[in-house]
Amino acid sequence: MTSPQIAEPMEILRRTPDVLRALLSGLPDTWTSTADTPDGWRPRDVVGHLITGELTDWLARTKRILEDGTSKEFDRFDRHAMLDRDRAATMDELLDQLADLRSKNLTEFAALVSDDDLGKLGMHPSLGEVTLDNLLNTWAVHDLDHIGQIFAGLAGSHDADVGPWKRYLGMLLRRTDPAAVPD
Repeated sequence: MTSPQIAEPMEILRRTPDVLRALLSGLPDTWTSTADTPDGWRPRDVVGHLITGELTDWLARTKRILEDGTSKEFDRFDRHAMLDRDRAATMDELLDQLADLRSKNLTEFAALVSDDDLGKLGMHPSLGEVTLDNLLNTWAVHDLDHIGQIFAGLAGSHDADVGPWKRYLGMLLRRTDPAAVPD
């Protein structure tokens, strides 16, 4: 039986593809073509970024911790790999790819990691020593962070359309002036 320390973050990770599919599948480009901030990412970019993590980051770093500990630093993560790679993909194709990769990675993670492994250390190139528990929880919170980013992009796509109500919509105010968010 898996402990709550592993099971709880994995529940977030397991749900993310379904949440994103329910939110994004079939939406017109008018809702999905706006970045969360002026220099940010559109919802499709965020899904692509999550795919990159599944392809090159989370499981690879798990294995690095288990196999090498702190003796070998994690490979650097290309946060923008999706911009060229996913240019021709549809949103539904990206959502399918994320769901497939996430399912495979969670199955492999569960087969590799036990509660006793969570305290094992790895070496992040800029953060230094991190535990496998830190990595697992960061993976889950990273999903939540980017789901929020997607919501901000969706809201931003209709920023001008809300008219004077914008002053009450903190998500839109954050896009231009974080200090203006209402209490």
